[in-house]
Amino acid sequence: MGIPLAWLQLSRERMRLLVALAGITFADVLMFVQLGFRDALFEAAVLVHRKLRADLVLINPQSQAFFAMQRFPRRRLYQALSLPEVASVAPLYVDLMPWKSPVCPPTPTATSCTRSILVMGFDPAVSVLDFPEVEANLAQIRQADVVLFDRISREEFGTEFILREFASGRPVQTEVNKRRVTVGGLFELGASFSADGNVITSDLNFLRMFPGRQASQIDVGLITLQPGADVEQVRAKLRQLLNTELKIPGQFLCQGATGASEFANDVCILTHDEFVELERHYWATGTAIGFIFGLGTVMGFVVGIVVVYQILYTDVSDHLAEYATLKAMGYTDGYLLTVVFQEAMILAVLGFIPGFLVSHGLYALTQAATRLPIAMTLGRATTVFTMTVVMCFVAGAVSVRRLQAADPADIF
Repeated sequence: MGIPLAWLQLSRERMRLLVALAGITFADVLMFVQLGFRDALFEAAVLVHRKLRADLVLINPQSQAFFAMQRFPRRRLYQALSLPEVASVAPLYVDLMPWKSPVCPPTPTATSCTRSILVMGFDPAVSVLDFPEVEANLAQIRQADVVLFDRISREEFGTEFILREFASGRPVQTEVNKRRVTVGGLFELGASFSADGNVITSDLNFLRMFPGRQASQIDVGLITLQPGADVEQVRAKLRQLLNTELKIPGQFLCQGATGASEFANDVCILTHDEFVELERHYWATGTAIGFIFGLGTVMGFVVGIVVVYQILYTDVSDHLAEYATLKAMGYTDGYLLTVVFQEAMILAVLGFIPGFLVSHGLYALTQAATRLPIAMTLGRATTVFTMTVVMCFVAGAVSVRRLQAADPADIF
């Protein structure tokens, strides 16, 4: 009797039902968008980190994010080669540099031909990035002033023109930091909140583009271990060798052993997973972006509660006489509460479906416009559905107070 009764009460006022579903759909879309942007932020921020081939990573303790790494002496990385468990080491240079679009202006709305792009440089003799297209073009970046361009960079870099010219076999030339370069190949990485485009080249080309940089000062040190080597044991040996300590007190900060050597505070030893988590931690807590998206999700949740509460409260008020009759017939408050909760569950399911479909379309539209890795996932859909059910149940629990206070003698 419960579910048919709940549905009959909801469907009796169809306009009210449609308004309720529209409100829940809006709340779900808001939560989906906020969570989607937040997850896209985190995923885009660690795309490069996940592709790095390294078991251990050396960074400056003051480094907080990949786009603004602090430098440290390259010799600290090469000291690791003294350990028999270390198979190879590779320095990585990273910096934002001005890229001049080969098409000026690159888009009808662009105000400048120059835009900052993330440039990564490494020795092509040691492959450090797990990109098949980069592997296939290592010989290209060995040549002077040749770079690989991210094919899904934003259009402001002249991406469409570069792809068209490259596909036709015509050479593509432009400028990076006012130095003439040639696009010798393409790869696929994608934009992030810190960089709208990416370029890969050799360490020598990187230093040519950035004449103010010293080769002895690197941004990231990548350490690959011998097969079967224990990462934690090797890290303990490295801490002793480099006279440094790793402390992660919830903030992923490194602190050296005081007075151990002149280099005691200049390096931090992280595992590959910790290096990924360091970047996530920065965007989640070191900037206002993570908080803003979290607040937007909470606001969507609250909006949904208010909408559902208004609908259920009005429904209970309009049918108060019927509820009182049922109480007079012997139905308990618990049974009537169940009916209201069933209404809330029906609203949650019916409101979630269009919210899911609309959000799926918005994700596709956002990905096409921003090149961010945003897509619908089972985990996010489950999270939003759970929040929708809780949202409707909370609203139902609040609205049913009027029903519990109803006395059949007063009603009649």
